[in-house]
Amino acid sequence: MFSRRQFLRYATAATGFMGMGGYAFAYEPRVSLSVTEYAPRPANWPEALGLRIAVLTDIHIGGYAMPPERLQQIVARTNALEPDLILLLGDYVMGYDPRHVPLAALAASILGGLRAPLGVYGVLGNHDWWDDKLAQARRDGPTVTQIALERVGIRVFENDGVKLLHNGRPFWLLGLGDALAFHLRRGRVNGRAGDGRDDMPKTIAMLDDDAPAILMAHEPDVFPEVPARVALTLSGHTHGGQVRLFGWSPIVPSQYGNRYAYGAVVEGGRHLIVSGGLGTGELPVRFGMPPEIVLVTLGHPTRQAALPAARAA
Repeated sequence: MFSRRQFLRYATAATGFMGMGGYAFAYEPRVSLSVTEYAPRPANWPEALGLRIAVLTDIHIGGYAMPPERLQQIVARTNALEPDLILLLGDYVMGYDPRHVPLAALAASILGGLRAPLGVYGVLGNHDWWDDKLAQARRDGPTVTQIALERVGIRVFENDGVKLLHNGRPFWLLGLGDALAFHLRRGRVNGRAGDGRDDMPKTIAMLDDDAPAILMAHEPDVFPEVPARVALTLSGHTHGGQVRLFGWSPIVPSQYGNRYAYGAVVEGGRHLIVSGGLGTGELPVRFGMPPEIVLVTLGHPTRQAALPAARAA
């Protein structure tokens, strides 16, 4: 028999666990939304080139945490930030069942409402390939997601890029092909055995002058391959581990563990920002890692001074 004191202790603990579970399953993934700001200072980005970039990634429409009305709210919140440029880093859809493929058109129809003076650009993520059964069968694109996004005016890069002009100053925007595009044939866990669409040399070869460059790459595991020529790499994919406690995530879909799990990283003077994303994976939970819109400010040194510095890896 439990004493009254023991019963109250266990009841309190059980209530706390249920409350935490309700928060992790119901509130944080489906209701909360953060705007996380970064102001990196890459040595090869001129301070006079002030640029505000909104980053959305890992939307996973069709998943537990992303009904259409939720994505509509995210689009409205992003537009209200008035960024100069909006970048989409992949994984627009969620699921392996062929019935989920039409969700690409739904996601694109909503994302088509994004507005920024310099435009909206994106890359594909692994789920945008995995959920397209025809693309998997022929091991080639374009995927239905790419087609849907480009129909609403969002340009999708695959080992490609464009030179943009902002306030009279040029910069390059590059997009790497997805590193995990195809289901594995050789059993490699992280797909680094030729199962991706990423071609770093081809992408970097786009740079035919000394204008600063930004690289979009869905998976941050490619970061060790990024040359110093690139001022900033932006990635998603990890969801910040979805559960993050005291700056550490117990499960991260990366061969590097927590090294590139989340946040701003500086290695050898090269800068990477990994977003925690917006949706969830197969586990419909977030705890300590709320869905986020990332807002990156380049240039504007007075604004930078007020924002947290990147952590060094």
